[in-house]
Amino acid sequence: MLVTVIIKRFIREGQEKEFFSHLKKLRVKAMNQKGYISGETMLCAENTNKVAVISKWQTLEDWNNWKTSAVRLEMDATLNKFQSNPTMYEPYVFSKYKAAAKQGFPAPLD
Repeated sequence: MLVTVIIKRFIREGQEKEFFSHLKKLRVKAMNQKGYISGETMLCAENTNKVAVISKWQTLEDWNNWKTSAVRLEMDATLNKFQSNPTMYEPYVFSKYKAAAKQGFPAPLD
């Protein structure tokens, strides 16, 4: 099952350079994790200090393993120093897949 994770971050004014330097390091580490498929970073067109990172993972378990890993938690704590608000995490799966129902998501539509 494909999982898409949307991560929203808000950078403090004047902290952009440090933030993106650390975000790049986090991405490099993520790329070596089991189940990682791809990722992209997008800036809000109306507020360039609002960042969305969209990553794709093979399974929800793969994403959760990375999200809770000691390496990621340490790197995330560093990123938080450059943010004005807490990070928001939103994992999504395609509801049409029966495997999603096995993980507690609503059953596919008929």
